[in-house]
Order: sequence, then structure tokens, then C-alpha cells
Amino acid sequence: MKATIQNSWLYAALILGLGLSILGTATADPIFEPSPLTSGDDDKKEDAEEEAEEEEDKTRWYAIVGGDIFPGTGAILRNATMLCKDGKIVEIGYDVWIPEDAETLDATGHRVYPGIVAIASSGLFGGGSDLANSVDPFSQGMLLGLASGITSAVQGAEIAKLKRGSIEDLVMGSNFFQTMRYRSSVPSAKQELRKKLDAAAEFLRTLRAWRADRSKDKGKEPKGSGIDKGLVAILAGEKRAIFREDNRAGLLDIANLSIHYGFRPVIQGAREAWTVADALGRAGATVIITPRDRRAKDERLVTEGGSSIENARILHEHGVHVAIRSIGSGNNTMGGIAGRDVVHLPISASFAVRGGLPEQAALDGITIIPARLTGVGHRVGSLEVGKDADCIITDGDLLNYATFVQWAVVDGTMVYDKQAEMYYAHIRPRPEDQLAPEERVDAGEEVEVEEEGDAGEGASNEEESEESSEDKEESKED
Repeated sequence: MKATIQNSWLYAALILGLGLSILGTATADPIFEPSPLTSGDDDKKEDAEEEAEEEEDKTRWYAIVGGDIFPGTGAILRNATMLCKDGKIVEIGYDVWIPEDAETLDATGHRVYPGIVAIASSGLFGGGSDLANSVDPFSQGMLLGLASGITSAVQGAEIAKLKRGSIEDLVMGSNFFQTMRYRSSVPSAKQELRKKLDAAAEFLRTLRAWRADRSKDKGKEPKGSGIDKGLVAILAGEKRAIFREDNRAGLLDIANLSIHYGFRPVIQGAREAWTVADALGRAGATVIITPRDRRAKDERLVTEGGSSIENARILHEHGVHVAIRSIGSGNNTMGGIAGRDVVHLPISASFAVRGGLPEQAALDGITIIPARLTGVGHRVGSLEVGKDADCIITDGDLLNYATFVQWAVVDGTMVYDKQAEMYYAHIRPRPEDQLAPEERVDAGEEVEVEEEGDAGEGASNEEESEESSEDKEESKED
């Protein structure tokens, strides 16, 4: 019996030992370890977090605080803040949170306007027609253009930014105009243009009908061989037709032509446009004028004619959009240093105001209207959330001849500081308290001020002050 019991205990012990051995082996088995997939996901998550942190570190913040902001939308925000992130406007208003690492410009006592868009310029980029490959970002023309408030300009068939010191992302658009000629003095040319427009209109109707056809046997897409593709783009609304015309008769012809074929013309010059403003308004025209330009009336004609200082006002009242350009071919000539009332765009706009054009319409004529004309109104021309951070900070009313541009910002980067440039720094410099100090001093911290002169002179001055104090004490004792 005892032997049986002992054998039973021995058997149980063997079973228990075997079970523990199996359990230990199972615990050490790799199948219970974290799977490689789970470990890889954790690594990827950590990498993603690190990349997100790096991207956050690369974020470029720029804040303009304390200025009166004129966004170009009709409102004025006094002592407001504009916050920019990576070259885009993210907030405009009050109680704006500003990141600690943001670069800040104190515009207290100044005005903040959208950067000026020059619809016609020359020499601002210091290069040829292909701006992307020929622009000189350190040219004198670009500096003087920024000094007059221009942050974007049309040169040739392109519109680009004046990003001084950089050649990255300059060009915003190209080929937005299609030049057309429609002169009253050349009837054969007028007839030929109408024939081309008729052919382009017929092709466009055929193309639209083909695209609207949902049948399987509609054939191949019409190619329109021999059709002027530029005119097709105009009738389709993809480009704006631009004319160069000053005379009343020619302006009326352009208005009638555009109404007949259903496109909105752009007319440069338009000196006598005030005489046919109602027709141009019905045609949905936009004019590019030089308010200071003067032209006498042709006395051989009975009808009204010649230039008028009220040209812009009358056109505006009839619903015509007015873009303003400066007199002559350039906005940035050396004459602008001494004669800035002659060549600078803001002063050209102020002449239109003198003729009765509302100030906001004059500002629109050098900002949002040329931006829309060139297809970049969604990026520049006004200060709105989501648009490019292009602005100028002035020391007064932009349309006042005595006002200077103090700073210019393009894509959230300061590209012009009047105080740091040789051309205008000496003219009415900013007060010292408006200049950024080289080294900030915390409140309560003692500052050693060294007197002018060498150390020896300083020491002798201290000795003299001590002697004078001793003399005073002796006189009191006496």
C-alpha cells in the first residue's frame, strides 16, 4: 500500500514538473513577444511626430502690430494686428495670439496698406522679358519700386513680385492679355477682325455642342484648324482683350464690338473715355488711365473731346473699373528721388482724387483692380485671410505726396526698410524711439553710460565732480 502511495506522489510530481517546464517554455516562446508589425507602427508614429515637430520648427511667423490697417475692403482697423504664417495672412484684428518665435514689426503710428500692383512698368526687375531667368533681385529699379510702395508689377507678358534679394517664386502669372487692334481709320482691318471673331464664335459654339453631346457616336473633338486661338480664348473668357485707344470714335467702336461678341474689353489710354462712359459701362470695360496725362480737344470736331481731370470719376460713376498707371514709361526712375510727385503711382492716383474719384476707388485702382485684371486677385491686391502677406507700412496717407513708405513686406518677409537705404534714409528719418534697439535692457537693470571722449577724460570728470562735492560740504560747515 505504501509503495502504491509513494508511486502516486511520484507520478504527480513528475506531471507537475512537466507542466511547469511546458509553461516556462511557452512564456519564453517568441510568439508572446510584441509582433514586428506592432513595433514598426510605433517607430513610424515616432518618426511622424518628429517630422511634425520639425515642420513646426520651420514655420515662419510674422506679425505687424499696432498700425492702422487699411485692408482694401472698405474697413479700417485702428491699432490692429496682422499675423502671417509662411507668407500667408492667417488673422487680422484684435487680441491676436502671437507665437513666441514670431518676427514682429511695431507699426504704431503708421498705416498698413496692401502692396501696390503696377499694371504697367519697366525696369523694376532689371531683366529681360523672361523674368524667371533674367531678374536681378538686387537692382536699383527693384529698390526704388519698393520705395514707392510697389510689391507686384507687370513686365512684358508676366506679373511678378518684387522679392528683393530672392529669385524664388517670383512670377505669379503670364499671358493674361490678348492684344487687339480695332481702328476706325482702317476699315479693312476692322472687317478682317470681325470675320475672325465670327469664325472663332462659330467654332466655340460647335465645341460646346460637342462637349454637351452624350451620345457614343458623336465623333472626335473639333480641332478648329485655321481659327485664331487667341480670339477663342477671349470669347471663352480665358483671356482679356486689351486695346490701345484714346479717341472718342475708337472707344465707341470698341464698346460696340465687345457688346456684339460678348466679351469685356480692357482699354489702355482712354483719354476721351469720359465722353462715352455710358457705352463703356454697358460693355463691362476696364480702363487703364494716367490721370495726369493731358490732351487738347480737336477743335475740328463738334463733339466733346480732349482729356479731363474728371475722367476717372465719370468712368467710375458709370460702372467702369479704373486701373491707374503712372506718367511716362517707368515707376522707378532716378527722377523719383527728387520728383516723386511726378512718377510715383500713389501720386498719380491722388490726381484722380483731385478730379473727384473717391479715395477708396483710387486705392483700388493701384491694388485690387490691376490684380484682378492679371488673374492674381486671389493672392494680392487686398489684405485678407488666406492671401499673400504683401503689404506696405507708411507714415501717413498713401495718397499724400509727403508720405513715405517706411517698410515693405512681401510674402511675410521684410524686403525694404527706408531707414536702412541710401536713397531716402536722410529725408525725414524716423525718431530714435521708433528704431529697434540693438540690445534690450530689462526693467530695473542698471546700465553703464560712457561719456563721450576717452577714458582719461571720463576719469578726470569724475574727480572734478568729487572735488566740487567736497567744496560744497566745506561751505556748509563754515
